[in-house]
Parts: sequence; C-alpha cells; structure tokens
Amino acid sequence: MAGTAAHTSIRIMDLLDLLHDTMSSPWVYLAIFAIAVLDGFFPVVPSETAVITAGVFAASGAPYLPAVILVAAAGALVGDHVSYAIGRSGGARLLDRLPPDGRRRRAIDWARRGIATRGGLILTVARYVPGGRTAVTLTMGAVHFPRRRFLAFDALAAGSWGLYSALVGYVGGLAFEQDPLRGLLLGLGLALTVTVVVEVARWLGNRRRSARPAPAPEPVGRTPVR
Repeated sequence: MAGTAAHTSIRIMDLLDLLHDTMSSPWVYLAIFAIAVLDGFFPVVPSETAVITAGVFAASGAPYLPAVILVAAAGALVGDHVSYAIGRSGGARLLDRLPPDGRRRRAIDWARRGIATRGGLILTVARYVPGGRTAVTLTMGAVHFPRRRFLAFDALAAGSWGLYSALVGYVGGLAFEQDPLRGLLLGLGLALTVTVVVEVARWLGNRRRSARPAPAPEPVGRTPVR
C-alpha cells in the first residue's frame, strides 16, 4: 500500500516537473495560440484548460501572464474566424442536415435564437456555454452575419475570454504557490462553477420564456380600432 502511494507521488512529481519545464519554455506561447485556434472549429481541444494551466504557473513567474492573455485571445480570434468562414462557405447546408433531435441541432437552434435577439453579443455568452462557441460562430457564418461586425464583437469576446481564463488560473496559482496541482484544481473548479452558473441561468431563462402564454390571435375579418 505504502509502495503504491509512493509510486503515485513520484508520478505526480514527474508530471509537475514536465509541466514546469513546458511552461518555462518560450514555445509555450505558440502552443497556447495553436490550441486556442484549433478549439475554434474543433471543440474537443481543451483550450481553456491550457490557458488556466499557464495562468497557474504564471503566478510563479513563468510564463509571462500578459503574454499568455494576448496569445490566448489572438488564437481564439483566429479560430473563431476559421469557424465563421466554414459556416459562410456552405455551413447552411451542413447545419440543415443535422438530426432534428440531436444535441448539435439544439445548439445550432440556440445560436440562431441568440443571434436574432442579442446580435453579436451572443459571442461573449457562448464562450461560457459548452459547445456554444463553435455553434454560434458557424451559424453566424451560415447566416452571413456582417464580417466587420463579427470581427468587432469577436475581438471583445476573445479578449475577455483570454483575460478571464488566464486570471482564473493565476488566482489558483497565487493561492497555492507551492503546490501548482492544487492551484490548477482550484482554477478549474472556478471555471467549472462559472460554466454551471451560466448554464443554470440559461435554463431558467428558457423555462421562463416557455411558461409565458402565447399571444391571442387577432379575430379574422375585424377592422382594428384606431
């Protein structure tokens, strides 16, 4: 039993040493940028986890926090534009072929409603909804949302996401400066809490809208009173 615990402890220390060496390398900025780009149109890539991890280690001096924020935001911006371009170049046909009862179709329908009611601001909300970012950017391309407006709103969304993700990790790193693993767990826990809060608020909003009575139809053939 003691041998197993010691072996596990050694493996954790090896992992922390590897993470420390990775985060101290100047190549980490290119890695964060590339991961953020890929996550824009291939959402299984854990870009938020990568940025939070970099933020945790930034509390110890490396990598440099402002540079982490900058490359994360720039990568997110580029990735979103790739997704937008995919949607614009034929995404409408692709989205219409999605199964009507599938999870992806529900995400696309949510994105379309959000674009109709909130316009470009839905990009910021989508950052904190699982699967929402790609659904919104693809749909904006498919409906030919104006490219310049997309750039302006997406710059705000990507910048706020990069700042938020890096600072969440940085807070965890400051809280457990001598124990990066706990700092990482705290940072991920904070990010998960924000995601849960957004999801609950979105669910309550949808429930409230569905509970509203439908407007009564106007009688056919009657002239409205002026």
